[in-house]
Amino acid sequence: MGITRFGISLEDGLLKNFDELIEGKGYPSRSEAIRDLIREELVKKQWEEGTREAVASVTLVYDHHTRELANTLTDLQHKFHKEILSSMHVHLDAHNCLEVIVLKGPAGDLRAISDRLIGTRGVKHGKLAITTTGKGLE
Repeated sequence: MGITRFGISLEDGLLKNFDELIEGKGYPSRSEAIRDLIREELVKKQWEEGTREAVASVTLVYDHHTRELANTLTDLQHKFHKEILSSMHVHLDAHNCLEVIVLKGPAGDLRAISDRLIGTRGVKHGKLAITTTGKGLE
């Protein structure tokens, strides 16, 4: 794998803001920060296409006392067992639970599964975090 150097022209204020941002995030160089920005856009494109293999995590917060909710979530996870790689259940307090579910498969399928889980009656909050398998992001 080779490295290609290229130049970027930026306004002074934009470069100053960018440098402050990447310093705050701990990037060792502008190059590494720009590589991450490019990768982020490539991952978004993969998800928009919907057919490429991707990975994601779905985080759910819910009251485990909600009638039949735990059973419904478990049943859904069994229904999508091919896409669901793992799940973790955490008791936040006497009523609330957090569940993190890791998925792998075509991006469009993962989004649909996530929507189904998050949209389940009784889920207080849900969040989909999308990423890539890393293939094609040299």
